[in-house]
Amino acid sequence: MWNSINSQIEFNSNITLSAGNTGVLFVISRMLLKTIESVSKPALAGLWPNKKNMNVVLDLGANVECDDKNLIDFSEMGAALYKALFPEDSARVALLNIGSEEIKGTDNLKKAYIKLKEISKYGDFQFNGFIEGNQITDGDSNVIITDGFTGNIALKTAEGTAKFITDSLKITLTETLLARFSIIFSYFALKKFKSKLDPRKFNGAIFLGLKGPVVKSHGATDAVGFYHSIDLCYRIIKGDLMSKIKNNLSHINGNN
Repeated sequence: MWNSINSQIEFNSNITLSAGNTGVLFVISRMLLKTIESVSKPALAGLWPNKKNMNVVLDLGANVECDDKNLIDFSEMGAALYKALFPEDSARVALLNIGSEEIKGTDNLKKAYIKLKEISKYGDFQFNGFIEGNQITDGDSNVIITDGFTGNIALKTAEGTAKFITDSLKITLTETLLARFSIIFSYFALKKFKSKLDPRKFNGAIFLGLKGPVVKSHGATDAVGFYHSIDLCYRIIKGDLMSKIKNNLSHINGNN
């Protein structure tokens, strides 16, 4: 991991991909690459399917506690990542909260809400305010911002729910002869359903806020999952992520 990250410094590598321990990779990445000057806390971002396309969700566990400035940084970096991966679409940012009303949430969320509403005028993203957990997959917002504690719980809950649904469906469709026979007529629909929830397609979490891009692949993934993480790396470089992040962050600092 050290050598792969250091290659960005020594040999001008464009990006680092590793399936090693997440905590160790994060520490080494921060030690070698350093954080972008105006960013105090790098974030861990991941892809999350929604009804319309895909979400970028951050932070997913790198920072348990975040203040309003961190949430604003995450918003600008998350929007940059979304535009790098999906240049044909617009980034629509929302803060994950216990309600959609402006009066709800912690002080940090309320402060971030006011600031994001203001800086959205620069056109880096469309700000959709607060959303609740059951709205994450609607697709109306595609950059979901939260602290690492909440984000990690939301991610693990979603993964567990998806596994529960697919396992329950598998049991239901194989417990009787009639049910097994019905699979013949619904084979393609079931195959499409399974493909949409295949976690290998979303393999690859991205460290944002460092001076170079780093992608963390799941350590237990197979060749298909690792292929998708390699493809993610390619799209990040093709989409010129680092330039987009620097441009977006300049608006926070008033250098527009």
